[in-house]
Amino acid sequence: MMSNKEYSRLLKEKSPKSPVLKDCIFAFLIGGFICTLGEAFTSLYTYLKISEDDAKTLTSVTLVFIGVLLTVFGLYDRIAKYAGAGTLVPITGFANSVASPAIEFKFEGFVLGVGAKMFTIAGPVIVYGVTASVVYGLIYYLFSYLPK
Repeated sequence: MMSNKEYSRLLKEKSPKSPVLKDCIFAFLIGGFICTLGEAFTSLYTYLKISEDDAKTLTSVTLVFIGVLLTVFGLYDRIAKYAGAGTLVPITGFANSVASPAIEFKFEGFVLGVGAKMFTIAGPVIVYGVTASVVYGLIYYLFSYLPK
């Protein structure tokens, strides 16, 4: 039986070296490109005389559509291979996390496949976000009515 020390040494020896700096640069550049693309769409929609609030909503919808479209054609995963977290953080990453399982399980049908599996990745994030916002809202509400 191998000791923890021997296992750690073997793991370090056999594991490939991760190019952390290169990965960070690619994540920054691709993530920045996605955000810049979002700003470009907002500017375009505003230029087309759409109100600022509606332009921001249209930008979100457009980025989600692009993220799903890239996922459907298998391009999002190829981009993510190089960009890493740069593709996970923006709204397109969320769209990918919903569309990817839906596409993968479509053969099981719309209810048991697409409907049941669509939120396997994004579902916990949504639940945590909603729960956290309710808790923070309650705390804010309680502290706003305390005597000053």
